[in-house]
This record gives sequence, structure tokens and C-alpha cells, in this order.
Amino acid sequence: MNLFCIGLSHHTANVATREQFAGGATAESIVREAGCTEALLLSTCNRVEVYAVSQRRISTDRIARCLMSKMDTDPHDYAPPFYRYEAEKCVQHLFRVASALDSMVVGESEILGQAKKAYESAKTSGAVGPYLHRLFQRAFRVAKQVRTHTDIARGAVSVGSVAVDLAQRIFGKLSDCKVLVLGAGETSERTARALISRGVSDLRVSNRSTDRAVELAQAVSGRAVSFDEWAPQCREIDILITSTASKTPLLTPEKLAPMLRERLDRPLFIIDIAVPRDVDPGVNELEGVYLYDIDSLQSVAEQSLALRRQQVAAAESIIAEHVTDFVDSISRGLHPASQTAELASLAKNSLRASEM
Repeated sequence: MNLFCIGLSHHTANVATREQFAGGATAESIVREAGCTEALLLSTCNRVEVYAVSQRRISTDRIARCLMSKMDTDPHDYAPPFYRYEAEKCVQHLFRVASALDSMVVGESEILGQAKKAYESAKTSGAVGPYLHRLFQRAFRVAKQVRTHTDIARGAVSVGSVAVDLAQRIFGKLSDCKVLVLGAGETSERTARALISRGVSDLRVSNRSTDRAVELAQAVSGRAVSFDEWAPQCREIDILITSTASKTPLLTPEKLAPMLRERLDRPLFIIDIAVPRDVDPGVNELEGVYLYDIDSLQSVAEQSLALRRQQVAAAESIIAEHVTDFVDSISRGLHPASQTAELASLAKNSLRASEM
């Protein structure tokens, strides 16, 4: 039995590459099309990863084709920087991902919730079986232990908080800024709360679901804006922070240009933390507009990481112990006898070299 992970992340691919794979496949389709026994797809703003178990070795190219199945690009003409981890290395990588050591913002809390949602989705579809079930349950335990026994979560530990750090660097005081948060999911909520904590008093929230926009706006003492009316807000706001699940850009140069003529030389700062991106990159070419995407937050995040280096080392030690214990437990045959030989092969596979 082969356990492996194939993916790409902010470490290996920019946002323009990552967004092409967002929403392009499901765990169920990967099981069906690639011939995996089990599969789980973890897709976030910073990574697209497939964790899978198979009877025989499945090539990276085959998994890539599944992820690219809904893209217009011919797979033969496109070679994104996929990485591959097998057996013990796969276990270690997942534990680091779930513990937020592999995140752009090291220590952030969103990734654990995203991993749990991916697991529940794959489990509901029948794509997760006993092997990935056991692996992910252990990963969740590891993540909890890391957060409990280290200070890895101290400082700016969410994409939203880093976005607000960037806004504060640009404007200094945020108390006089008019801010619109587009989207009302978990990332947007964290962003909104970070804005309020930095002194923003004019905060507007817009979302396709009006009820959710109203709920978030009330929670942060802001005001809800109808989704049909969010774009005209660009005539008066100072900062737009956007994080929706839209598959296509919501703000284009053609839509924004007429509104800029009414801003009287006031710059508009846009921080787009969505993947796929909510704002067409061409918007940055407009005079008076400063657009930052999620990759632009990398340097801000790295500076906050410098304060937590010792905690990262402590977290890595916890993970190393769990990886050893997990692989050993497989070798000891803690599963039913009919599964023991297959599970034990995962430990043996740790000796195999990764192959692209």
C-alpha cells in the first residue's frame, strides 16, 4: 500500500499558478480518475494538495492531470511545480501543515479548520477510508498539542491580521480610514476583528449572503452593504480588503476606472487575499490604485515569524515524536490483521526516493 502527498503551495508556486487549481477537482474524482484507494483534497488560498493511498504507485503526472481536468491548458504544455512526499515524509508533511508550520503565516489557526473540513468532505463522499482516517485523526491531535504546548500562535498569526499589518504600515493610524471588507467567511471575520482592534471606526462589510454580512457587521460594530452596492463604495473608501469564493474577478479595470475619477486624488489601497483572486491584476495599472495580493503579504508574515523561531523548533520536536510513533504503530500492527501487512508497507516506503 502506498501513502503519498502531491501538491503545490506558496513555497513553490505564485498565486497566479495556485488559483488555476482552486476548485478544479474533488477527492471523489481523484479516487475515480487516478485509481487511488483513498484520497483527500486540501485546497486553500496557499496550497492545493492531494493525500492519497493506492495499491500501486500512481505517478505525479496522473494526479496533476486530475487537478488540471477543468483547466483550458493542455497538461502537456504546462508543468506547475508539484512536490511529492511518500510514506513517512508524507506523514511528517501533513503534521507540519496541520500544525501551521508550513503556512505562509506560521502559527495561523485557519489551516487546521480547513484540514478538518477537507477531511469531513472526503469522508462524506466515501473517498476517505481507514488509512487516511487514522492519519488525519493523528494530524489533528498533533496540531492541538503544538498549539497547547508552544507559543507558536503568538503575534500576527492569520492572513487577515497580516493584511491589517500591511494596511497600518501604509496609513499609520487606521482610525481615520474608511474600510470595506468584501466577503464574510472565516478569513474576512478575522480581518474585520483585526481592523477594529487597530482603531478602525468606519468598517463596512459586503457579502453575497446578506444575512451573513449583517451578522458580521453587527459583531464588529460595522455596517452591512448590499452585495449589489459594494463596488460604488470604491468612490469613498480608503482600503478594500477582499476574500470571497468567487471563481472570476469581481473588480476589473473597466469597472473601477470610472469611480476613480470621483476620488479627487485620494489613493485606493486594495488587499486581495482571495484565491482565485477577486481583483484583476490589471487594476494595479490604474493611477492612484495600489493592489496587493496574498503573495505580497509574504514579507510581512516573515517578519512576524522571526519572533517565534524558538517556538517553531519546539513544535518540530513534537511533530518528530508523533511521526516516529505513528510509523511504529503501523509496524506493530495495531490495525486488524487483514490490514497489518498493507499498513506496514507504509513504513517501508519511507526508504523510497520521491519521484516527480
